[in-house]
Amino acid sequence: MTQSLTLLGLESSCDDTAAAVVRQEPGQRAKVLSSIVFGQTELHSAFGGVVPEIAARAHAEKLDHCVRDALQAANVTLRDLDAIAVTAGPGLIGGVMSGVMCAKGIAAATGLPLVGVNHLAGHALTPRLTDDLAYPYLMLLVSGGHCQYLIARGPEDFTRLGGTIDDAPGEAFDKTARLLGLPQPGGPSVQKEAETGDPKRFRFPRPLINRDDCDLSFSGLKTALMRMRDQIVAEKSGLTQQDRADLCAGFQAAVADVLASKTRRALAIYMQDAPRFPALAVAGGVAANTAIRAALETVCATENTRFIAPPLALCTDNAAMIAYAGLERFRAGARDGMDLTARPRWPLDQTSPAMLGSGRKGAKA
Repeated sequence: MTQSLTLLGLESSCDDTAAAVVRQEPGQRAKVLSSIVFGQTELHSAFGGVVPEIAARAHAEKLDHCVRDALQAANVTLRDLDAIAVTAGPGLIGGVMSGVMCAKGIAAATGLPLVGVNHLAGHALTPRLTDDLAYPYLMLLVSGGHCQYLIARGPEDFTRLGGTIDDAPGEAFDKTARLLGLPQPGGPSVQKEAETGDPKRFRFPRPLINRDDCDLSFSGLKTALMRMRDQIVAEKSGLTQQDRADLCAGFQAAVADVLASKTRRALAIYMQDAPRFPALAVAGGVAANTAIRAALETVCATENTRFIAPPLALCTDNAAMIAYAGLERFRAGARDGMDLTARPRWPLDQTSPAMLGSGRKGAKA
């Protein structure tokens, strides 16, 4: 790279409206100049999950405010930018469309180049933003809507080794929280409750743990918890605080065990690339779970592999990761026109068979 690049990134794929400015100087690591995130937790709290129509409206109302605040916080103007990067999918289509249309408006008004970014690539490239991680590395993307193992060899070169065949871990955490009457988002609530629980009191299944592949399943685990809850309620006419804590601890331990086991298998496949500096990176909202991080760190320690988990603010949805992923694409010569479309489905690995089926809108994952 021979010149400084400064990009504005926009993210609106689910329930966080975000804008950020990232800059990279020649020969230096990229820097996040600003990162603004407007959450929507309060808007959806009464519904037990994200309502797409409410989310899309909130994105449309907040995006311009996010952009203004991100530019001000970075102490830059639109004239200082080299390009606009925006999440073009996958995600809730209304939210993705809001971001794409906002980015197109800015690009049309300023003449700045437009770069569409895969939301999953944003997560997958975050370790390069935070730790300047060299290719190839193994990536575990684990969030509310996605869970997959990827070998990252370039900004648009990903090989999927496996992933969830049903619920993503974050989705399972959210459903578990609803089953136990805990607030959303479920991940933090279940983790907090599990801190005082006994993970050995209830023995939950470890789905697919004996299969010699990297695929995962969490739907049955959630069902097992529901049945155990119902059994306790039938016996005691309700749940005590300790019952709830023990259920959360047992569920969390099962998820951690499954991810640790499958990570060992994914590492074995990744090592066939003979990476000079082997590394496992984890990103996505579930990467913030301390029990899961500890289990993955233990695996990496036994396999002599570097473990990287970005800061929490860059694990959950944010626009800094989109700006950086766009910067890598832009530097490689990628440009998108005003015909850039919002995509509800957009697998990172375009060559592997769809894991969750496909339809007119394309493969789900």
